[in-house]
Amino acid sequence: MPAQADLKDIYRIYHSPPALQAFEICHGGGCVQSDVLSLSPAEWDNVEQLFTPLPATAEAEREAIAKAIGLLEDIVGTKIGTAADRAGTFNNSEYLHQQDCNDEAINSTTYLRLMQQAGLIRYHDILDTRTRKFFLTGWPHTAAVIREQANQAEYAVDSWFYDNGYPATIIPMATWKDGYIPTDSPILQRPQQKEATAE
Repeated sequence: MPAQADLKDIYRIYHSPPALQAFEICHGGGCVQSDVLSLSPAEWDNVEQLFTPLPATAEAEREAIAKAIGLLEDIVGTKIGTAADRAGTFNNSEYLHQQDCNDEAINSTTYLRLMQQAGLIRYHDILDTRTRKFFLTGWPHTAAVIREQANQAEYAVDSWFYDNGYPATIIPMATWKDGYIPTDSPILQRPQQKEATAE
């Protein structure tokens, strides 16, 4: 069973602007654990390289964002122990520092804000997280959200579908709300996950 989200911690993190010198990361399911950490100039330079040269279109920017979130997960994972985080939530409780969709959505939003502050995101605005249900009786599932400035199209930024360090999945909000899961996601490939199609 996924942990219940700690709304007090989530609210605090959402209303505390992150900085490279100090930002908060959620893990343990529902942000029941959090750590304050920092990124060195060399670590952040690896992120900036993904935006060099700066993307010329919103689509290219989304591709860079997806890769950057995967890279940041990898960097952060080595610092706080979430490097072994596996796709999904169900049947993964035996893995240390496993993250659920609440953790992933909050952390992705934090990473997006760091990118925005650095001037790397120019074609999108960052919105609050969104929650869906897979099916009428399915578990709720949450993701970060961005909105393209030119046409106001909203996109889910979902890093829950793959193991730690993989690029985030960025898809139109309507598609995500319909219960989208990538066909190559380990959530569908691992036998123990087949009965649990949502979080």
